[in-house]
This record gives sequence, C-alpha cells and structure tokens, in this order.
Amino acid sequence: MDLPKEASIADLARLMASGALRSVDLVETFRQRIAAEDGAFRSIAFLNPDALEIARERDRERAAGRVRGPMHGVPVLLKDNIATGDAMMTTAGSLALDGVRAGADSHIARRLRGSGAVLLGKTNLSEWANFRSTRSSSGWSSRGGQVRNAYATDRSPGGSSSGSGVAVARDFAPAAIGTETDGSIVGPSAMNSVTGIKPTLGLVSRTGIVPIAASQDTAGPMARTVADAAVLLGALAGPDPDDPVTRPPPEEDFTRFLDSGALQGARIGVIRNYCGFHEAVDRVFEGALQVLADAEAVIVDEVAMPSREAIRPHEILVMRTEFKIGLNAWLSALGPECPVHSLADLIRFNLDNADRVMPWFGQEQLIAAEETDGADDPAYLKALATCRRLTRENGIDRAIGEFRLDALVAPTSPVPWAIDLVNGDNRLGGSSGLAAVSGYPSVTVPAGYVAGLPVGLSFIGGAWRDGPLIGYAHAFEQAARARVPPGPARPWQPGCA
Repeated sequence: MDLPKEASIADLARLMASGALRSVDLVETFRQRIAAEDGAFRSIAFLNPDALEIARERDRERAAGRVRGPMHGVPVLLKDNIATGDAMMTTAGSLALDGVRAGADSHIARRLRGSGAVLLGKTNLSEWANFRSTRSSSGWSSRGGQVRNAYATDRSPGGSSSGSGVAVARDFAPAAIGTETDGSIVGPSAMNSVTGIKPTLGLVSRTGIVPIAASQDTAGPMARTVADAAVLLGALAGPDPDDPVTRPPPEEDFTRFLDSGALQGARIGVIRNYCGFHEAVDRVFEGALQVLADAEAVIVDEVAMPSREAIRPHEILVMRTEFKIGLNAWLSALGPECPVHSLADLIRFNLDNADRVMPWFGQEQLIAAEETDGADDPAYLKALATCRRLTRENGIDRAIGEFRLDALVAPTSPVPWAIDLVNGDNRLGGSSGLAAVSGYPSVTVPAGYVAGLPVGLSFIGGAWRDGPLIGYAHAFEQAARARVPPGPARPWQPGCA
C-alpha cells in the first residue's frame, strides 16, 4: 500500500500490526522520498546501509509475535553527533572526522535498538553543533554543506539539529533525534514547524554524544506531533551508569500525559521580556495566549526573567571551558584513523584545510575554548554558579514559586532568517537559554506563521516536569491546530500567507 503522508508513529504501528505494512516498506519508502527530494534541503548526512536488514529482522519478530513496543519497526533518524557502533560514521559535520566510525553505540542508540526502532540514517547539522564560529550559518557543515529550511529553501533551518528538524518536517522519517546545549532542539523544531522536547538534564544519557557542555548537553526527540515526540522520549529516557547525572525517570510512559484537557486550570506564566523582538512574532504569540485562555488555562501575565544579555557572558565561558574538556576526552578516544586527537589538533587541521573547512567563517569559538583553563579555574566556577543562580533560583524556580505556576511560555525563536554564509545568523531573539542553562525541560510546538514562515511556542517548566509540559503542549496543539505541512521546495516568496 502507499504510505500515507505525515503518518504518525501510532498510524504506522497500526498498519504494521494489521499486516497492511511492513517495516521494510517504510524503510524503502523513506529512502525513495529522501533520494527524490533531499537534494533541495541537504538534511540527510548519510543513510544506514544496514537499515533494510534491521527492518527485515523487525518484521520477522513481529511475525513471530514479538513486538518490543510502540517503536517496533519504525524508522528514526539520528543527528550526526550521536555515535553508532555500526557502518555509519559519527562526524559532527566536520571534515576532520569524515570516515571516522565510533567503536560502540551511544546509550540512546542502544535504547532505540532495544525499543525495536530502525536506525534509518544520520542527519546533517551545524558543524560541531554550532560551536565553531561566532559568525556561523546554522545548518552549515564542512562535511554536509548547508541545510535549508523545510518551508523556504533560502531560509535558515535553525541549528544545530538542523537536518533533524527539516527531515521530520519534510516527512523523510516520522521522527528524529536532536541534541541541545542551548536552542539546538527547540530552535530548528520551531523554525521548521515541528515539535521538539528538550528534556531535563539527566533524563536522557549523553554517553556517546559528541560533547559541548556537560552542564547543559542533552538529546531529545523531534517529531511532527507532541504524541510522536512523547513516544520517542519514552524510548530514550532512562539511567545510564556511564552518565552520572542520569537517574530513573519519574515516569516511563510519557504518553499518559497526552490529555487534550491538560490546560484546564493550569497556571501559565507569560515571559513578557522574552517578547518584543519582532511585532509579527508578537501577534502569533498573542494568538497562542488566546488559545491557552480558551482552553481554560489561567494566564499570569508579565512574569519577568533574567535577560539573555545577563546570562550569556557567563554561559559562554562555561560552554568554552566544558567544550575543551569534553572534546579532548572524545577525540583522544578515537582510533589512529582519525587525524585529530585533541582540540588543538582540530584547530590545526582546520587551518591546514581552510579552503574546504572555513570558506565562509572561521573557528573563533574553538580558539577561545582552547584558551580556557579547565574545571578548577575560579572564573569558570563563578560563571557556572552565576548561570545556575540566574536561571534557577532567580529564574524558573523563583517564578514558579512566587506566582504558583505550572509552566512558563514564550516565543521559541525568531522567524527563519535568510541564509547568509558571509555575515552569519541574524538571530533577533528567543527563549531557549532559560531552560538550556538551568538544565530544566522545555517543549516547543508549532504556533503559527509569519508570511508562511514558522513560529513556535515554548512551554518551560521546573526540573523533572517533562511529563506535565508534554501535556500542556499537547493540549495547545490540539486546540490550536496550527501546523501546516510544507509545500514544494522553493525559496521564500514575498506575499506568502
């Protein structure tokens, strides 16, 4: 049978359970779709040559009566900074790691395989998860080129999980995995009109993921609906003895929060000082607040948070310090086939191959990270403490306690800007830093469009409140019905509705 466009994970499970569809049919269909369409978007880094055989095994298991769970036989894409111990590379988008394969699966790849999911391939990303240059173009990597927005090919896809967001929006897979240090799940999700969940730090293991900052890094699901993202989060979440911040999740089945009435009586705080960067985004946001009110949420207006400008100087020192520590450990563990084994090696490789690696922008972040002084540096320790105070005690925790809130809301990110490889991203505003720096959860869901370009709404909550946030986001999604699938591949056209 023909695969329905934008079929949900539940739809695919029902079709496979009925015998109308096999996992191998899904893999073949998505491969064909990618081959036919992804040339315009460059969202896929490479496909898994073993995907069909894995799908056949899942079909044999189903025929024998063994169904591992709701992800059984469902193809999933992984961002190309997540290790897989198979024929696929793990490159973080860098030519320095082109051809390099990990020796083992990441913890989340093992969990996905255990859930019955089929690892379809890996997605392109902003090189080194957008931590190379201060003038980077989101979605560009020296290995994979420039990812392009699912709704307009001359517009930014957001970063750094660019390919994951675009691939899900274009229906190259029902869901994908992204990673976030600050905005790298929620940003590309919002800018490609899909749902992204940035979990509480420790809900999902980081073992086997190319690091930026241990105090902020996490992986999370990206999907077209909150329900699909919730199913996938259930497959990812769980403790890992090799990642000391992980712990058993408060709940194993996040789909139990999928209640269309979840907003009734919920106290939702509006972060007004995270608005105002674009009047058209503000109009979409006001419409979203009306949807929340109509769903009988209690809107608590004018909740102020520490500004991005107050947080960022401390955050960037933390990120640079932790990046050097984490990347040196990652690269030192790679085999002799890898040409770099330290951050210093990487900087030299980029200089030696500047015509291919740095044709548009440099490596200022890498150089600044190399100059940091390690985890015992008093300046780093002070910056880390300041980050947590601003975003936790003086931020989310204070607001939730003072106003008795269940969640906070704000626009996720700007309207997708025009791709500019020379000047870099034109990011006007957004709200990702609050949850990212605190390590607390956030969920972005499509809220509407500005001239045909997507805008997202973020729900932000306290630590380990991932489940309730999923419920509020789902209830909003069901009430707003805001998402419109992308049209044919083409540049943005003035006058689009």
